[in-house]
Amino acid sequence: MFEGKSLKQISGQSKTPSNRGNTRRGSLGGAKSRQAGSHYRKGKASTAKMSAMLTDRTLRCRHELKYHICESKAEAIAQFIKPYLQLDRYGKLHRSGDYPIVSLYLDSVDLQLCKESLGGHKNRFKLRIRSYTDELDYPRFFEIKRRVNTIIIKSRARVMNRDVPTLLAGLPLPPQNYTADTEIINQFQFYMNNIKARPAVLVRYMRQAYEGGSENRVRVTFDRKLAYNITSLPEVRLSGGGWQLNPYTLGGVILEIKFTGHYPVWLSRMAKCFNLRQQSISKYASSIKESCLLKFCAPQLAEY
Repeated sequence: MFEGKSLKQISGQSKTPSNRGNTRRGSLGGAKSRQAGSHYRKGKASTAKMSAMLTDRTLRCRHELKYHICESKAEAIAQFIKPYLQLDRYGKLHRSGDYPIVSLYLDSVDLQLCKESLGGHKNRFKLRIRSYTDELDYPRFFEIKRRVNTIIIKSRARVMNRDVPTLLAGLPLPPQNYTADTEIINQFQFYMNNIKARPAVLVRYMRQAYEGGSENRVRVTFDRKLAYNITSLPEVRLSGGGWQLNPYTLGGVILEIKFTGHYPVWLSRMAKCFNLRQQSISKYASSIKESCLLKFCAPQLAEY
């Protein structure tokens, strides 16, 4: 489908969304299983090792293709891609090759962002704060993830855990002894204030990720053990009570393929070999929908 085409050719759109929220540029620079929670705690790498690898190498402008596959197919695909990709920098820190991710998603009271995702809007965005550990001296990442037609654009700003409540209250970042991208923080707060967004849910999972080192950045990820925790608190945490398993990954795996330039021929062969069928998958929206079915949140999604 995308073979031989560039990012610009596929999208038909080379411009990024308006940066109306950029006000200045700165240089401040009860869970279903307790066993699941302990798994995330055991999965931590030392802060010293992870902090040494903080260079932001995320694919900021990319295509994303998502699939829901069985475990046996996931294992076969992981073997198929090894000649082309290697474990990412976080996976290399863990003997198992996977690592925990947790994101605090924000939304309006009427769940506007969730509804836009479930409705398949071509131009939409998500607001989240991401972390890979509960260690307090490890950074959190404020992220704006925007979809413009078929293109994903991700903006990311690093802050320390102690500053998360301040920023979510709409206040400016106090003077710090670390560098933060205040332009992205300002934009995050602009979007947040525009829809009156507040913390809605924590989403966590275990990720096994492979990436290439060529100019055409390709990244393939396998996400397992998806869980969610409805919350209104301005904190990002992997552990603690209140977690519910999201049935979407019970007996299955979420496969994501991300690339920035041309769709490699070997990826096309892989898709045909394993009969991959692209799906619309949102960890955030599926978690909110599941929580509403279980009466953990107000029934704003009845029509979905």
